[in-house]
Amino acid sequence: MEANINSRAERSRRAAWAIVRTNRSGTSPLATALLHALLILGAIVMVGPFIWMVLSSLKTFSQVFLIPPKWIPDPWEWGNYKRSWEALPFGRAYFNSFYIAFISVACKLITCSMAAYAFAKIRFPLRGPLFILFLATMMVPGQVTIIPLYLMMKSIGWLDTHLALMVPAALLDAFGVFLLRQFIKGIPDELEEAAIVDGAGRFTIYSRIIIPLIKPALAALAIFTFLGMWNSFFGPLIFLNTPDKFTVPLLLNLFRGMYITDWTLMMAGSAIAVVPVLIVYMIGQRYIIEGVTLTGIKG
Repeated sequence: MEANINSRAERSRRAAWAIVRTNRSGTSPLATALLHALLILGAIVMVGPFIWMVLSSLKTFSQVFLIPPKWIPDPWEWGNYKRSWEALPFGRAYFNSFYIAFISVACKLITCSMAAYAFAKIRFPLRGPLFILFLATMMVPGQVTIIPLYLMMKSIGWLDTHLALMVPAALLDAFGVFLLRQFIKGIPDELEEAAIVDGAGRFTIYSRIIIPLIKPALAALAIFTFLGMWNSFFGPLIFLNTPDKFTVPLLLNLFRGMYITDWTLMMAGSAIAVVPVLIVYMIGQRYIIEGVTLTGIKG
């Protein structure tokens, strides 16, 4: 049965990619050229600040404020990276960010996939209204809910702990449930019915049929979650007070002084902090594109 399921999943993926290629091939050469020119311009605009950050991390303090600005450092101050790493406990902050992001990803994949399976395949009273109400939480800004969430964390004693960052992220993600639900809805009901005939229960169907077929969407959600947790600044700023528990973005904020900010060390620290994000994105960009594209087609 598993071989049959895998073959059907592979055929559905190939059909989806065929649709995408067909849609792309129908565009005119002029439209394609204009689209690529627009994308190149957008890429230059987006990558400009990143290049400026890397180059500024290799300048002296006086070169950062030259007018007109000087792009190429002269001389190249490679020692900024060593001084930035030694100025603050970056090793501890790296560990905190990694394990917070890892646990959040693992827990979110479990909770979101279970909820998505229930909303997509299990019929229960008020399923539609409940899903719409759940999606409506995406319209509520985080600044509105941060005070009630802070009071809840305080009442259960989770302030200044990493649980205040990981538990809400794992349980309160309407986007993750929506992403996986759209993917699961594209799985043929016949697979689930055949498994039920063979005596499989809900958990068996979920673990042995649904999960293997939604791996692209799970990979995309995992990468989105990791990037979001790694770059998160607002949550750690609200809930964490002890420097040993700080994450990398929160630690970078310590370079800001009351009267002066060492921008060269801050840019070097920012360049160090962005390395894991770039590695994760370069490894997982194929899964992001595949997961989001197939989710949109199947939904």
